[in-house]
Amino acid sequence: MADQPTPLWSHKYTADYLGLPEATLHGMNYKGTGPRSYKVGRHRKYSERDVLAWLETRASVPLPAA
Repeated sequence: MADQPTPLWSHKYTADYLGLPEATLHGMNYKGTGPRSYKVGRHRKYSERDVLAWLETRASVPLPAA
């Protein structure tokens, strides 16, 4: 059985998921600092995999104990 593609997230859903205002996510797209997105018609869409991968790059790494 073929793998089913996961649905793309809307701009609003992605902003809500990340806890950001939609305008902030829009600005991040404009600057190229946000998660990878796709332009589908007039709408910006995100894949869950891309959002989670981008989020992983934002993780803080604790400093080693002295």
